Amino acid sequence: MPPLLTLAPLALLLWLGAVQTACTTAPATPAAAPLTLHIAHINDHHSQLEPIPAAELLLDGVPTQVELGGFARLTALFRQAQAAQPNLLKLHAGDAVTGSLYYTFFKGEADARMMNTVCFDAFALGNHEFDDGDGVLRGFLDHLHAGDCKTPVLAANVVAAPGTPLSPKGTPIHQPYTVKTLDGVPVGIIGIDIAGKTVNSSRPLATTQFLDETRTAQQTIDTLKARGVRHIVLLTHQGYEADRAMAAALTDVDVVIGGDSHTLLGDFRAQGLPSAGPYPTVAKNRDGDPVCIGHAWEYSKAFGRMAVAFDARGTVASCSGQASLVIGDQFKRKNAAGAFAPVDDATAVALRARLADVPQVRVTVPDAAAVQVLSGYSSQVAAQKQRLIGTATEPLCLVRVPGETTNRSGALAGCETANTLARGSDAAQVVAEAFLAASPRAEMALQNAGGVRTGIGAGPLSMNTAFTVLPFTNVLVELSLTGAQIVAALEDAVANHLDQRQSDGSHPYAAGLRWVLDLRQPKGRRFSQVEVKDRATGRWTAIDPARTYVLVTNDFIAAGKDGYATLGAATAAGQAVNTYRLYTQTFADHLQRLGRVGRVSATEVSHQRVTTAAGVALP
Repeated sequence: MPPLLTLAPLALLLWLGAVQTACTTAPATPAAAPLTLHIAHINDHHSQLEPIPAAELLLDGVPTQVELGGFARLTALFRQAQAAQPNLLKLHAGDAVTGSLYYTFFKGEADARMMNTVCFDAFALGNHEFDDGDGVLRGFLDHLHAGDCKTPVLAANVVAAPGTPLSPKGTPIHQPYTVKTLDGVPVGIIGIDIAGKTVNSSRPLATTQFLDETRTAQQTIDTLKARGVRHIVLLTHQGYEADRAMAAALTDVDVVIGGDSHTLLGDFRAQGLPSAGPYPTVAKNRDGDPVCIGHAWEYSKAFGRMAVAFDARGTVASCSGQASLVIGDQFKRKNAAGAFAPVDDATAVALRARLADVPQVRVTVPDAAAVQVLSGYSSQVAAQKQRLIGTATEPLCLVRVPGETTNRSGALAGCETANTLARGSDAAQVVAEAFLAASPRAEMALQNAGGVRTGIGAGPLSMNTAFTVLPFTNVLVELSLTGAQIVAALEDAVANHLDQRQSDGSHPYAAGLRWVLDLRQPKGRRFSQVEVKDRATGRWTAIDPARTYVLVTNDFIAAGKDGYATLGAATAAGQAVNTYRLYTQTFADHLQRLGRVGRVSATEVSHQRVTTAAGVALP
């Protein structure tokens, strides 16, 4: 069988030909009056359909809590943009799903229904669209196409095999591109999905090909230019830096609207937020002509608006615009007691008036029709939490540090002496096992003790159990780390509570990783006999300081929180891949998959032996 690289160009040509009839035909266009193209866009909403209820921003230089985002607010802004500027493209740059209970329970149906309140002109497939395989993705796309919108789903470099969910009759249900005619001028929109990350961190079928992003983009641009399409927009899901690099490598590209890296562009220093660059970012393509690049952050929190003016030659003359934070019209600030409380009516009215002149912030009333659509799902979420997903055959006790004086789960039958045992937290251990099960790439998983909020009694387990144990909105992150970095991270965690006297919630628990811990020793000497389990053979071997491993953990400690400085530095250095899988969902999936769950066996627990700071060897 020929290697994939020799098949890729042929596969692409067949792919382009197979969908030719599905894409709008554009006539050859002679020189015409210059076009000004308007674009409204979002990316990476990740099933975050509800607003964040108490986000803190700086407004007028004062820390202020607001409702941030919410898809119904985005719908309102898209509708306002459409009314103000009919010559408008409404674009979504991928990763619509994975990250909240709306995906856990509805597998994209709720997202599709909310997206259809906008009626996008194009949606690009992202890597997380493949998290549950091509079949579940097909279900999401069927819901997206169920209404009147029939949003074109784009991914020029994704080639599905005939007879598979994305190409059931040999004709793909997604397209490489679509063409919109604006003011009589054809504008081509090409979808590009990130290849390696999708294959390695999601679950596409082995028969679904992911072709080289840049080569595919150029071949598709050439196809459109040959058909007389003058202006090219790439709708990509590969990250901001990859977009900049791709723009420089391509001819005839004018605009890149992207996603994947969750990048905020623009100047938000006055709101207390960092950004990665200007909005729009202006690059140069291989012809030396300007390329306008736009990203709009994440989680339904921001809305991008761009205007691109072309000259008579069809080249970009200028681009302008703004990505804006989308907030509600109620505000809380700290009172005399230091607690956030609603501001008085006069302050609220004055603040709304001032914010009307601040382009970085859009105070927005949610669209009523979108709110109504979402309400039908939010009521079901509450009911779904009561659904039974398994049984605990014995109590899973809650402990932070083995040997601690407080028995946090003493009220659970069977956990009366849990704090005196070397094994420590059964609940945190099972959570780590769930993380590892959810990450095919990872060789080990790490969870901080404080992130696990309750123990689990023996008996029935419901979805609500999972969301009580893990109540936050953390997601899983995969880190490529040397063995030396992994041991350093463990040392960081214990030093955080022993040396820095910070929260003992930093104490580590792991799956696929075990150790001997002596709390009497100074930092750097507390962990010994650190071993890694081979997922294929089940054999335990000493960790290799020089070897690179993949560790999966929650995004909180991956960012360096709770004292995990080594993990934070690795993330900052680009060694992390955010899976955006809701950590609670992975825990619930693990419980449901097992059906019956008990304590992790003695040979598998992370704490093999523990000596307390007082010199007591725990059993």
